Amino acid sequence: MSKVTAAMIMGAGLGTRMRPLTDDRPKPLVMVGGKTLVDHSIDRLVAAGVTRIVVNLHYKADMLRAHLAQRRNVEIVFSDETEELLDTGGGVVKAMPHFADAPFFVINSDSIWVEGKNAALPAMLAAWDERRMDGLLLLAQMKTAMGYEGTGDFALTPDGHIARARDAAPPHYAYPGVQIVHPRLFAGAPTGAFSTNLMWDRAIAAGRLHGTVMDGVWIHVGTPQARDEAEAYLRAPA
Repeated sequence: MSKVTAAMIMGAGLGTRMRPLTDDRPKPLVMVGGKTLVDHSIDRLVAAGVTRIVVNLHYKADMLRAHLAQRRNVEIVFSDETEELLDTGGGVVKAMPHFADAPFFVINSDSIWVEGKNAALPAMLAAWDERRMDGLLLLAQMKTAMGYEGTGDFALTPDGHIARARDAAPPHYAYPGVQIVHPRLFAGAPTGAFSTNLMWDRAIAAGRLHGTVMDGVWIHVGTPQARDEAEAYLRAPA
């Protein structure tokens, strides 16, 4: 199994669709199942062997800093975007000096999941091969994706390469906002704000973007209704 000991949690969003839950706090501090969204992500990462996490900040940044200062079982550093939001790709590029030339996880802070038979992050580590891959995306089956409003983001070729859903036959999968990336995925990236989709499309064309399908149930906590549905699902008897 490959060893990836660093991660980035995307925590700089405005949380507009989560209002009124985000009127008084950043989205990563919204509570689900008795725990903040960001702590769900951190706990998964620590359990998978991650020892250093970069969290980017923008909306109500001081609240998120103060909350994360209480964590003792992992090193947390911050990438400050309070002056300018950089979108998903630009945010990773700004944080890149923290990762040297080693691969790292990237997790969206509004993504939680209930593990199936095979835990998601260890399964990604088992599949990761940096000789063949610039990125590895976690994928969720549509029937086990809660709070997801799309019709599918990606498809998989028989040898595990990623294809855009619009360019490929079913089955299509949702993207839960979890990936392992090598810094070379962002080589030659634009400056300023841009979407990681630009880098993914380049890696798809080069045959360097792969995917693996998770067991379990992914929950996208993107709206107050989705938060309530997540709470109800987590409370339900197994």
